Amino acid sequence: MFRVRPLPAAPLLLACLLAMGHPAAAAETTAETAADTPPVSPSPYSFTIEPYGYLPWAHVDTSIRGFDSTTVVCPGQLLNALEFGVAARASAEVNRTGLLVDMAYYRLGNQLSQTGRRGLLTGTAELTSLNGTYDIALRHRFGAREAATGQPGAWTVIPYAGARILQAQLDVAAQLRGPRGFGFEKVGSLERTWTQPLVGTEASVFLTRDLRLFARGDIGGFGLGGARDLSGNAQVGLGYALGGNTAVNLSWRYLGIDWSNGNNRSTGFSSQQSGIEAGFKVFF
Repeated sequence: MFRVRPLPAAPLLLACLLAMGHPAAAAETTAETAADTPPVSPSPYSFTIEPYGYLPWAHVDTSIRGFDSTTVVCPGQLLNALEFGVAARASAEVNRTGLLVDMAYYRLGNQLSQTGRRGLLTGTAELTSLNGTYDIALRHRFGAREAATGQPGAWTVIPYAGARILQAQLDVAAQLRGPRGFGFEKVGSLERTWTQPLVGTEASVFLTRDLRLFARGDIGGFGLGGARDLSGNAQVGLGYALGGNTAVNLSWRYLGIDWSNGNNRSTGFSSQQSGIEAGFKVFF
């Protein structure tokens, strides 16, 4: 004669609860699973890229072997004279230290100028120019990682130091009096590429989840590349998130460059630009 031995009560009850999907058992199982799963650490790598356009009011004084000309143009005139232009900045970061790159290249056609001399000159001249500004610097971040969205009050400060490469090619043609009347003739050109030391800082703070205030400023040259050798950049604006990893930036920017070789018949130029910059920034 066979005797049926009863199963232990506790294991039987646990099996029933699991089979029925009892909330208490499911919660206990989930808690144990979460406790056994290690937290996911954020990636130490981050990247940004921002194509942008800069359309300023510009005042350019050019001196080529003692011949002076002054060019003052508004954004509309610059846009009409623009033959080619490209500009973008990018960054790469490991933990908090990384690299910043900012490159801009523009080629402008004839822009009406005024000369500083008379005599055979009418006082009218034309300036054609090719300009490039290429910044590369090491940076270190304090505060929150750069992102399209963030908690209100979250801030980021990033000082940087490196080099600025400047490229300038300026051709000046003046309107001269001749036997057949007036005509433009080339009176001089300046072609120079040089490197400046560069230091600066950029910062941002979130005003709302999607809206942030940002600013940037730097200085380069410090008189090391000529009798005058200085450049400066200042920028302040707002960025608004278009999605989880993209934002549009709108800012007011000033960019100044001043260089001269200091000779008796000096060659050099001074450029003062200020205007609106618009960019599209992507965060990775």
